[in-house]
Amino acid sequence: MTETSPRTENPPRPLRVLAAMSGGVDSAVAAARAAEAGHDVTGVHLALSANPQSFRTGARGCCTIEDSRDARRAADVIGIPFYVWDLAERFREDVVEDFVAEYEAGRTPNPCLRCNEKIKFAALLDKALALGFDAVCTGHYATVVTREDGSRELHRASDMAKDQSYVLGVLDERQLAHALFPLGDTLTTKDEIRAEAERRGLAVAKKPDSHDICFIADGDTRGFLAGRLGTAEGDILDEAGQKVGTHEGAYGYTIGQRKGLRIGTPAADGKPRYVLDISPVDSTVTVGPAAALDVTGLTAIRPRWCGTPPEGSGRYTAQLRAHGEETPVTAEVREGELTVTFDEPVRGVAPGQAVVLYDGSRVVGSATIAATRRAGAVPAA
Repeated sequence: MTETSPRTENPPRPLRVLAAMSGGVDSAVAAARAAEAGHDVTGVHLALSANPQSFRTGARGCCTIEDSRDARRAADVIGIPFYVWDLAERFREDVVEDFVAEYEAGRTPNPCLRCNEKIKFAALLDKALALGFDAVCTGHYATVVTREDGSRELHRASDMAKDQSYVLGVLDERQLAHALFPLGDTLTTKDEIRAEAERRGLAVAKKPDSHDICFIADGDTRGFLAGRLGTAEGDILDEAGQKVGTHEGAYGYTIGQRKGLRIGTPAADGKPRYVLDISPVDSTVTVGPAAALDVTGLTAIRPRWCGTPPEGSGRYTAQLRAHGEETPVTAEVREGELTVTFDEPVRGVAPGQAVVLYDGSRVVGSATIAATRRAGAVPAA
């Protein structure tokens, strides 16, 4: 691992900023802080559904009519121009269809990460730059650091409890050069952010956070996938290949899942069984004991680096879920493929997830898990 230069003030001058306003409290406070810092801020809400009434209601997502209205009211209070941009078709192709295709292939995708990569910092940023804006501002908790040579780095937020750098690990240095995260250096609780919103007169101060996938209205992922992929019955097998149950679609399962397995035959040792492998080719799901989930390493593809790509083998920490813990690893990049070996076995690692490497607080980059290496006998592919 390498040492990074001391943090410098970023940005050094007023900018023309396009603030992505989801209708939630974080993005509203971020836009307000950017305007208060002297930037020329314009608010924009992304319409991500051709029929927003089909998306989540009750202020639980970021794609509803209510969210658009909340964002507009916040922009009015801040005193900045506000627009709604229709990115529904791009969102459908790059996020929703990708989500369905990944599950159909037996993988477990992260749609929020894909949205950041393809929508907020690709489609939105490209359009913003074409219109003469200098940067896109969001309410993510992460920090962009400018080094002495002018290059940019992505670092964790000051408050680890709210850090969202994992889902931003797909951003490259060019995108980081045009990204503002005004909440990244905030050493405050979420209650204090809400109190700040209330002091600023923002009606979203008490609005609930969204936790589920925004385009799945009722939170039923399996039902959402079944509506698009149909029924594909198959067998649930144990490690020895013996049938212990049936399912209506392998896409409805994820590696490490314990609940909802519908196994009719109890395990010989009486202990719970977990999903170990998903095979879309023959529509089978393999289950087994928790110990068989131990992963010693993985191979990841399509790496995206937040700056200069690493060379050779190095020591890092890795994060495997948006709110997961860091784990020490040795990682090596070879021919565009990332190989990661864990110091200690970890569990619940599934192809399709993202592995994000860190050098201290700095985000090195992100890659999509293609396969895992297990201590047990059942391979994951």
